[in-house]
Amino acid sequence: MPKTTYISWAPYCSRSDNTARELRGTSHMVYRGSFGSRAATVWLKYLAQAADTFRILGAERPDAVFVMSPPVFAVMTVWLWSRLHRVPYVVDAHTAAFLHPRWRYFQSLHNALCRHAATTIVTNEYLAERVRSAGAHATIVRDVPVEYPVTTTFQPEGAFTVAVVCSFNYDEPIADMLRAAARLADVHFYMTGDPAHLDQSLAASIPTNVTLTGFLSDDAYGSLLTRADAVMTLTTRDHTMLRGAYEAIYQGTPVIVSDWALLREAFSQGAVHVDNTADAIAAAVCRMRLHHASYKAGALALRQEKLAAWEMAKASLLDRVDSGLHH
Repeated sequence: MPKTTYISWAPYCSRSDNTARELRGTSHMVYRGSFGSRAATVWLKYLAQAADTFRILGAERPDAVFVMSPPVFAVMTVWLWSRLHRVPYVVDAHTAAFLHPRWRYFQSLHNALCRHAATTIVTNEYLAERVRSAGAHATIVRDVPVEYPVTTTFQPEGAFTVAVVCSFNYDEPIADMLRAAARLADVHFYMTGDPAHLDQSLAASIPTNVTLTGFLSDDAYGSLLTRADAVMTLTTRDHTMLRGAYEAIYQGTPVIVSDWALLREAFSQGAVHVDNTADAIAAAVCRMRLHHASYKAGALALRQEKLAAWEMAKASLLDRVDSGLHH
């Protein structure tokens, strides 16, 4: 297996960490948060992160580099290092690289960098076709096996508990999730993410059966996903893979996810699909609770399917990297 280094310009990313682990490589979160994200300082942050990336790659001298996108400037940095050292690189393109308003302006640059990559990883056929239409090679990897240390950090309270994985992002129906929770007083909801990003008009009306956990350590987060009765994560944005949902399935926990075609295919069992309204969310939690044993069995079966699919995807990725090494 080639020696790989995974570069992510982000404070954290379990997909990056677990991909590196599965490939027996190293994962680096290259992030200078002290610079902030304002226009006046973001370029200084990117320059500092580019220098950090060069230093890491120079020290590790990998046979191949994986790089998370966005931001596209991380890919550009890896492209430059790879070109100088004649090493293949792989772009792991998240949905935001194509659909987030911020990165739509850089699609031409992103497409060019993907054309030089050994392959570009995407989570679904829609994004794969966008990559191919730009003249680049695409590999579909819907999700990556996720492992967490076995701990008892999370101690659930209540007869039925739901872990709500979110980041209070613009595409998450937070208001509807809170309205649904308010109707289910005997269910306890644990909502992850930094509460500082929660709209203040919503923060003032958090139901008593909702606990804002704040950002969790890997141990605590893994314990939450494993010990909760169900995990809910929703998006209003089509063509978006929900990382929290597949992280839960790999722990054998059933999920409640949005009713998009991509998610129906990715979570064909062990899941309840909803249309992101408060009524549908409340009904989904009740359905999950009523038939929990069946959904739990489905989640465990789906976990085995996903493990087999990953082995095939991993082989395809390694073939592309090997072709790049001998190109």
